[in-house]
Amino acid sequence: MSNKQNIGQVTAIQGSVVDICFSENLPPIYNELKIDNLTLEVQSHLDANTVRALALGPTRGLSRGMDAIDLGHSLQVPVGDKILGRMFNVFGQTIDGGDPIDENLDKRSIHNHSLPLAGRSVDSKVFVSGIKSIDLLAPMERGGKAGLFGGAGVGKTVLITEMINNMVGRYEGVSLFCGVGERCREGEQLYREMRDAGVLDKTVMMFGQMNEAPGIRFRVAHAALSMAEYFRDEKKQDVLLLIDNVFRFVQAGSEISTLMGQMPSRVGYQPSLATDIASLQERITSTATGAITSIQAVYVPADDLTDPSASHTFAHLSSNIVLSRNRVAQGLYPAVDPLASGSNMLTPVMVGERHYKVATEVRRVLAEYEELKDIIAMLGFDELPENDQKTVNKARKLERFLTQPFFTTKHFTGMDGKSVELEDTLKGCEMILNGEVDDLAESSFYMVGTIEDAIAKDKKMKEELKAKDSSESK
Repeated sequence: MSNKQNIGQVTAIQGSVVDICFSENLPPIYNELKIDNLTLEVQSHLDANTVRALALGPTRGLSRGMDAIDLGHSLQVPVGDKILGRMFNVFGQTIDGGDPIDENLDKRSIHNHSLPLAGRSVDSKVFVSGIKSIDLLAPMERGGKAGLFGGAGVGKTVLITEMINNMVGRYEGVSLFCGVGERCREGEQLYREMRDAGVLDKTVMMFGQMNEAPGIRFRVAHAALSMAEYFRDEKKQDVLLLIDNVFRFVQAGSEISTLMGQMPSRVGYQPSLATDIASLQERITSTATGAITSIQAVYVPADDLTDPSASHTFAHLSSNIVLSRNRVAQGLYPAVDPLASGSNMLTPVMVGERHYKVATEVRRVLAEYEELKDIIAMLGFDELPENDQKTVNKARKLERFLTQPFFTTKHFTGMDGKSVELEDTLKGCEMILNGEVDDLAESSFYMVGTIEDAIAKDKKMKEELKAKDSSESK
């Protein structure tokens, strides 16, 4: 940037949108502008002298005629090993109450282009999470994108925190958590959990909170991605990027689009909905030397998976994990819907013949049980043919076996968390499908890790029952 500053004057203010007139040089799109302590970002050129900019903060106190300084570059965030263990806002400033970071750290623009196809890795490997229902029915891809879809209160954030916890032991790399429109209590709780689990030194957190301007919520995911790309490209490391919540990113874009005067499209979303989502998702990819694996929570308005925000996000994902309110009502946690969830990785070539067959058979048994539920409600279980009764018993055991206690919910449930290897999950499901554990009670499969845990639980329950009977008979 030359010594002479490029200064413009504010001509109009409408909510978070500010029009600024520059008499000489018009700043390029995405350039960062400053009015006093307020940061703005150029969104469009209205004419040869005027830009329309988005305020990344409250515009209270602005007035027409105020000077706006063009900083000559887009918004930037610090990168490097020194950002590990810290919590940032969209401007790259620390918000964890610790020492400020070194001003001389390298900085990267939050607006990077996605990798060209020639630079991408085409290898596909399964990314094991330690959560039975996900690893079996919707396996995630290393360098892929997994979405957790669900309405309010079905356990998306709990599942994400559990995945962070499980990755520590089995996963060498950096975790990057991006909170888009998060509640402050969730951010504070996550920070404490990461610190107590001893994983904070391998983690970077970035938050654009719910109460902040839509511009901040709209840009915070891009800022987190720039940090992730640094570790992938420069440090050649694998990065686990967790975004909670993609819907709030879309929502912020919708607020901005209305202020920018754009015509709303279907269900009131912005006309650029598909482009906004693609600009974020297409940057999440792998190279030959490192991968960004992304797990994203996606709030589904009114549990409607046909909502444009959910359906446009679906298209970019390699694994779709749908959380069901019906399963929450039954107390089946994690509330993964086995019939609605799926993954591009679930093919014999990717996961192997055995895994594919077990997953297909589990899904078939659960689908048959779903069809029989109406008949059971009308006529009762005893009126079913014998083979259907066997199917129902297997399905109910499978449903319970696919639950498991989480490490991050121990203080609520009082149960120790379990992370289960894929081999143990497959073995347990095979034994249930083959009828090897038909003599075990249904309840012994609920909230256990491996099938051995279920057998031990059943044995303990029978011994307790025997002891109770003998004491009553005396």
